[in-house]
Amino acid sequence: MVKPMEQIPTRKHLRLEEHDYSTPGAYFITVCTANRENLFWSDCRGELCSPASIPLSDLGMIVDKEIKKLNATYAAVRVDKYCIMPDHIHMILTINTDEDGRTQFAPTISRVVKQFKGSITKQIEKPIWQKSFYDHGIRNQQDYDEIWQYIENNPLKYLLKTAP
Repeated sequence: MVKPMEQIPTRKHLRLEEHDYSTPGAYFITVCTANRENLFWSDCRGELCSPASIPLSDLGMIVDKEIKKLNATYAAVRVDKYCIMPDHIHMILTINTDEDGRTQFAPTISRVVKQFKGSITKQIEKPIWQKSFYDHGIRNQQDYDEIWQYIENNPLKYLLKTAP
């Protein structure tokens, strides 16, 4: 049976409609796998896993390589910090200005994430991503520092939570 239009749930808009996501600034980005499937870490049970020595799966290594390529792919975009979790990725992406403070040509954050996800999907020949992504425009240095620490501590928090 087909639902009448008023009963079909609409997807919540995650982006701020009035914000230009290609303007200079820092953004906290989270990209998740479909159904939060654990794809990016190798199993480390029976071993001592630390946040500094988490063995990435083959797919996790592809993701790591693609994150590192973002700095070279987009002149105005820089990855300041990132971590690869079993089922998601956190990044601080910064859109920069030139030496004179002028805005460099920059793609939108949505374009960067779409191309990032697309490149990985093409390499592995199957879709793995949840639709869309989470972003947060970083407001000030305190916000930046707190997000940096969150990304830094997230693998340890996960390991402690899942430890036997």
